[in-house]
Amino acid sequence: MIFIAGNIPFVSEIAPLLIVIKLEEFDYVGATVIATLMLAISLFILLGVNKLQSRLGARYAKD
Repeated sequence: MIFIAGNIPFVSEIAPLLIVIKLEEFDYVGATVIATLMLAISLFILLGVNKLQSRLGARYAKD
């Protein structure tokens, strides 16, 4: 993904590219913050999808 992503700031930068840039600059704290934010966002999305599936499944199981 990093190789096909553009490097135009605020247009085509992606988070993995930002992490690699931070690591190349020896900014380990910045890279860790970005990775942790990505992890937290993906966890919330996963929990939201799981909750939505359980609600929809319960609704259709009653019918």
